[in-house]
Amino acid sequence: MKSLSLNRLAALVRKEFRQLLRDASNLAIGIALPIALILIFGYGLSLDVKHAPIAIVMEDSSPAAHDAVAGLLLSDAFAPVMLASMHDAETLMRERKVDAVVRVPSDFSRRKAAGDARIQLLLHGADANRAGIISRYVTGALAQPRQADRLGSRSPGDVGMAVIEQRMWFNAANTSTWYLVPGLIVLVMTLVGAFLTALVMAREWERGTLEALFVTPVRPLEILLAKIIPYFMVGMLGLVLCLCAARLLFHVPLQGSIAILLLSSMLYLLVAVGMGLVISSVTRNQFLASQVALLSSFMPSLMLSGFLFDLRSVPAVIRAVGGILPATYFMELIKTLFLAGNVWPLIARNCAVLALYAVVLLAVALAVTRKKLD
Repeated sequence: MKSLSLNRLAALVRKEFRQLLRDASNLAIGIALPIALILIFGYGLSLDVKHAPIAIVMEDSSPAAHDAVAGLLLSDAFAPVMLASMHDAETLMRERKVDAVVRVPSDFSRRKAAGDARIQLLLHGADANRAGIISRYVTGALAQPRQADRLGSRSPGDVGMAVIEQRMWFNAANTSTWYLVPGLIVLVMTLVGAFLTALVMAREWERGTLEALFVTPVRPLEILLAKIIPYFMVGMLGLVLCLCAARLLFHVPLQGSIAILLLSSMLYLLVAVGMGLVISSVTRNQFLASQVALLSSFMPSLMLSGFLFDLRSVPAVIRAVGGILPATYFMELIKTLFLAGNVWPLIARNCAVLALYAVVLLAVALAVTRKKLD
């Protein structure tokens, strides 16, 4: 077994960079992609909010307070969790386990008798559209006719004599741009890592250029590293450009650590590159590799990772498929880092999953390549 040679690796990396810079070919997309789009849009896309998890903090245990939130408990739109403290509700909100918090203050009954009762509504604003829908649902549930009759509602925005005080968490601008732009980073890195890597490697198999390496001292590990390094660097360049666009053009805040963002992005890029290497080594055909990469990496990342809509609103089968995708974990992680900050339980869980995916995919890619070359 010959050891890894840095000179050979450097030569291979230079070759890959030259090939990357020369390549300006366009890809042909066949029938499989439109069919996949129709199936995904037809069965997987849902913009309706159903069983939205909300926390109801009952600081007032009086009958009047329970009557005020009865509509929330009876609505199919919500999956309410009854709590006694705002601290527990805020913890659930930060961990994205609830989308809203409805707080009935301790002086609700007294202020209701005085005609000045108030109910507070806190919304998780990372997804502005979902937050807006939930806000309307909550207001409607609190303002049901039977509630209005009991509390004497007089004007829009009032629930009886209780005025809802609303604040938007994690999206002060109340714009979907803040929600979508971080997700674009996932799509860009998936496209560069999985799609282009699969295409280039498959082209070499198809054209027979890899066979010229069979009689050389080059090892399978060196070939894989030579493929990984250029596209890893291109992916990181894309990440930097996306970060600059997010901050300078769209003014998306970065609440979390930039170091954690870069580390998690590197993990996901290794996952994407590993996926591309496995696809190309198995297919060994440029067109087939492009189709498989699109259907197994880019399109699922677009449709089933939480980029466009919350996966909790789709059928269980689609939700299970989304849970298999590495992009789902990176999507949740990067949006949390941008909009909510360093939520350590979520960061640790998602980074661990991405690291596991990276190790498995790169190991599989090395094993498949060794079988082909040795």
